[in-house]
Amino acid sequence: MITIDLWLYGPMAHYAGENSQGSYANLNLEMAAGSTIGDLIRHLEIPTEERGITFINGNLAALPGIDADLSIELQDGDRVGISHRRSMWPFQYRFGAQMTPQLEEAFRDRQDRGVHHAYTKSSGT
Repeated sequence: MITIDLWLYGPMAHYAGENSQGSYANLNLEMAAGSTIGDLIRHLEIPTEERGITFINGNLAALPGIDADLSIELQDGDRVGISHRRSMWPFQYRFGAQMTPQLEEAFRDRQDRGVHHAYTKSSGT
């Protein structure tokens, strides 16, 4: 077994049940060795469409629409933070964040590399 220090922010806190403090929740979860972020998400019954930013040990692991973290194997003592899509980018990362190798690869695989210099309206609006 491994223990995960899990932090849920904003509306995600309600997935902690009675451990919710309203705007956040902190859980120390025991999981089977070899468990992944995907296993954690399924265990908590968190819908993918609600997840926003995910950090693992301070490293950016997922963003809305880029679930690059699901296959990351958790290690004993890992600290995982999951925020809701409506949550803002954490202040302490205002100058950038270190990314997991999985998220870096997801950005390399995208045509836009995850960077937008200009946004345009779709033709339907």
